[in-house]
Amino acid sequence: MTTLPTYFISHGGGPWPWIPQMAADLEPLAASFRAMPGEIGQTPKAVLMISGHWESDEFAVMHSARPPMVYDYYNFPPETYEIQYPAPGAPELAEGVAHMIHAAGLPTRLDDEYGYDHGTFVPMAVMYPRADVPLFQVSMRHNYDPEEHFALGRALAPLRDRGVLIVGSGLSFHNLRMFGPAAREPSTVFDGWLTETLALPPADRTAALLEWEKAPQARTCHEKEDHLVPLFAALGAAENDPATRTYHQTGIRGGVTASSFRFG
Repeated sequence: MTTLPTYFISHGGGPWPWIPQMAADLEPLAASFRAMPGEIGQTPKAVLMISGHWESDEFAVMHSARPPMVYDYYNFPPETYEIQYPAPGAPELAEGVAHMIHAAGLPTRLDDEYGYDHGTFVPMAVMYPRADVPLFQVSMRHNYDPEEHFALGRALAPLRDRGVLIVGSGLSFHNLRMFGPAAREPSTVFDGWLTETLALPPADRTAALLEWEKAPQARTCHEKEDHLVPLFAALGAAENDPATRTYHQTGIRGGVTASSFRFG
């Protein structure tokens, strides 16, 4: 079995594949998700998703065999609160993952309550529409500490040789008060910095990302970094691997530039 890559994906806004106009606007994003199974080259044993929509005091690991749905978006059509993505969970894998996180000296717990949030079920519904690949999530920690989330990724790295696909799901730009034309300059500048930074040698890349707040327009683009932190975990699991930009789009919602990346 080959070593799987990891990904940091921009997951788009709300239940966009089910909203025709949003789906049309984000077709390049959908195309990047549809391409992922071919890039991976095998069906994963499971997908482990670190979503920008789940955080906890510890690194919580989804443990349910049949996770419920979490409709963590607002003011969308009623039918989007009835979407089902019935992929099975991966409770045995989850127990092993919690052990790996604990062995790395990081706080963790198993969670039997939380379900698939839209940072997870939206890209998965495009990637694996048959919902036949086991799926589970690991939360971020409330502190958003870059070093700790890199450490999480390093702890998870052996899963890549066991057929588990690790995906950090966030957005390279996430300022809900600035979607539209006002986002054009800051998102373009930050996206350029991110793309250049991810092309650096591994040690320099990690060092720069640990100090991401020094990047141009960093706090404008990520007033709260919940949608950037999944990048640290995805890259921590592939710290010495080259980055490839798998998605890049400009002018989203009238101004936003966003990107996704594969590591390995």
